Amino acid sequence: MSAIAVIAKAPTPGRSKTRLCPPCTPHGAARLAAAALEDTLDAVARTDVARRLLVLDGEHVVPPGFASIAQRGADLGERLANAFADAGGGPLLLIGMDTPHVTPQLLARGLALLAPGRAVLGPAPDGGYWAIGLHRADARVFADVPMSVPHTCRIQRERLRARGLAVDELPPLRDVDRIEDAHAAAALAPRGRFAAALAELGHTAAPAAASA
Repeated sequence: MSAIAVIAKAPTPGRSKTRLCPPCTPHGAARLAAAALEDTLDAVARTDVARRLLVLDGEHVVPPGFASIAQRGADLGERLANAFADAGGGPLLLIGMDTPHVTPQLLARGLALLAPGRAVLGPAPDGGYWAIGLHRADARVFADVPMSVPHTCRIQRERLRARGLAVDELPPLRDVDRIEDAHAAAALAPRGRFAAALAELGHTAAPAAASA
């Protein structure tokens, strides 16, 4: 059975979205992190998929219809590999909590591409990626892939191909790391919780064109 997993850090002041500070306070950044996670989980909940998983670092309320898996691993690469291993088998599309503007249509497109011998990758403009999908778990696809650097997506793509997988790519989505990213994400999903939280904190979303 196919599944979508959201890998997330519990929204905690001082640990969540620290690159938003300044202009946000630690509590404000945690509030934005919580809203981003809620919007992301809502998009997954509205996607037609057999299983929905929340892969958590810390403690957070798990919404109805989701199963919870604890993150494990010394670094992000290990945590990603273990998330696939712990998900219970079958095709899995794994996304982060940093794209509150993701849509069910885009997630469904990623799921549809998860055929045997193929992988899915969703690049981010900063050189990382917002989604990765595998038809079956393979920890070796994450071996020696440097995370959180400008060439992470390129190396990950090369690693997937080195494992004999054809790589299908989803459209790029901008991760919310800095305040300009938050503005762009809110402009793309102006009716979401994230946009509302950003406005309540006194930050005005930039025009949608700024997200390019």
